[in-house]
Amino acid sequence: MNHPTNASTAAARTPFGALHHRPGEPLLLPNAWDHASAAVLADQGFPAIGTTSLGLAASAGLPDGAAATREETLRLARRLGRTGRYLLSVDLENGFSDDPGEVAALAVELAEAGVAGINLEDGRPDGSLAPVELHAAKITAIKAAAPDLFVNARTDAYWHALADPRPEADRRLDAYQLAGADGVFVPFLTDPAAIERLCGTLAVPLNVLYSPTGPTLPELAALGVARVSLGSLLYRVGLAAAVSTALAIQSGTPASGADALGFAAIQSLHADGGTEG
Repeated sequence: MNHPTNASTAAARTPFGALHHRPGEPLLLPNAWDHASAAVLADQGFPAIGTTSLGLAASAGLPDGAAATREETLRLARRLGRTGRYLLSVDLENGFSDDPGEVAALAVELAEAGVAGINLEDGRPDGSLAPVELHAAKITAIKAAAPDLFVNARTDAYWHALADPRPEADRRLDAYQLAGADGVFVPFLTDPAAIERLCGTLAVPLNVLYSPTGPTLPELAALGVARVSLGSLLYRVGLAAAVSTALAIQSGTPASGADALGFAAIQSLHADGGTEG
């Protein structure tokens, strides 16, 4: 599976790309869904923050992965991309189009908005995978139009529960590397041996999705993982906490709110609100 490394590409030499080339120190990428969530994560010193397409879509009352949130994604990217407090990676679903030229044009808009990287997936809403040639063509078009943009090419071979996802994942990762991807993302890959094998054969950094039942961050670092994304986990935990608190109060259980952010802290978040222009 190895091919000449992309380490010398323009994107790999950017500050965001460099965060993927620190052996033994993977980039932990928390994912935000609006300005406030990104700002509170930035306050904790995370050097880079991603967006979660599920959190963004759900917040807007729209389905995830159905190409329904193009404008919402671009609007959020413009708001977050120029704060200067962190590097931003945007979850772009499948690029919101099957036309590589249209996807590349959107990538240019994101780069102009200050976005450092994107996540581009090959999964489709019906549970199938896009043709590998189509996804590779999107990657190539993006890299030609916005060479400094870090393209994290995601395959959903494991997510869609194929009977034997390994051969299909390998085939797709091979093609995406050749197409110019700066990194690859394999969500739902949690087996340590399989992760270690990929880290030893890929020519670009491997990104995995953190699983509460999978390897810990130090264990993933030891396996050679370059980036660990939290995906929609923070958004889903936040929703669950809100529901649990409301139900506890309804049942007569005291709720101190000791862990809640204060009004002043929330009000202060607008100071780095960026721009949508």
